[in-house]
Amino acid sequence: MNSQKLPTTIPEYLEQLRRSLAGADPALVQDALYDAEEYLRSELAEQAGKTEAEVIAAVASSYGAPDEVAEIYRDTEVKVQTALRTPPPPRRASALGRFFGVFADPRAYASLFYMALALATGIFYFTWVVTGLSVSLGLSVTIIGIPLLILFFGSVRVLSLVEGRLVEVMLGERMPRRPLYTVRGRRLWQRIGDMFTDARTWSTMLYMLLMLPLGIAYFTLVVTLLTTSLFSIAAPVLVWLGVAEAGVSVNGWQVLDYDGDVLATSVPAPGLPLLLVAGVLLLFATMHIARGIGRFHGKFAKHLLVKSAQYS
Repeated sequence: MNSQKLPTTIPEYLEQLRRSLAGADPALVQDALYDAEEYLRSELAEQAGKTEAEVIAAVASSYGAPDEVAEIYRDTEVKVQTALRTPPPPRRASALGRFFGVFADPRAYASLFYMALALATGIFYFTWVVTGLSVSLGLSVTIIGIPLLILFFGSVRVLSLVEGRLVEVMLGERMPRRPLYTVRGRRLWQRIGDMFTDARTWSTMLYMLLMLPLGIAYFTLVVTLLTTSLFSIAAPVLVWLGVAEAGVSVNGWQVLDYDGDVLATSVPAPGLPLLLVAGVLLLFATMHIARGIGRFHGKFAKHLLVKSAQYS
């Protein structure tokens, strides 16, 4: 049952909804506020002859009062978080079972792919922010400078949503599915000023700049670990199949090398079984590392793209 006095304006409704969602996931709050405002304003436009108070009272029975809507969103969020969360390993699973069980975790593969993709997205985000800021600020003294800067800031918010979808789908961290909630009753210049003074705008650009060094680090780590582990597995197998030679130094010490004449490994024949075991263990460790980095990056992305903005 509704325990609050029904609001009479849309901003009051949204404020009550925000308070009712206190402590909830910031991404959930952003989605709920946007959905509520979108619905209420569409109803207000369809019922042009009525006041905001009359429209809110009319839709309260169908859409719900703020605390009722908040409760629905909280219930739905439980299901969303359950879907995003990786199923825990069985309680009786041993340490070895948990270690080797990482290959059955789809989140590990998704995190590995995100790390490989991060180099491309990092280059794009970095180039977009540096080019957009430099061009728009450089032209700010001309008549097209300010509109160009506004469009650039708007594009940053759109890219924030796109990155959020990548983070949620691949890394399993709940991110907003709706644009940032803004008070639409304010004047145009006030809303533009809000865009420039919103901490989230600047933290999003910081995130995009940091994605370049992070993308380089992620990509380098993935390529290094995967190639080392796969070569360590392939070298003994190829020697045992008679395709490669063992204990041959082609270009210095190499796990697996080819100079055009011979495919060889510098590891002597007695050490090949140990090399194979090390390669397998490193491959499983790589999946654990990727999954761990995925969890870290999801929290990092949420902090800069969502949590840095406080609803007030």
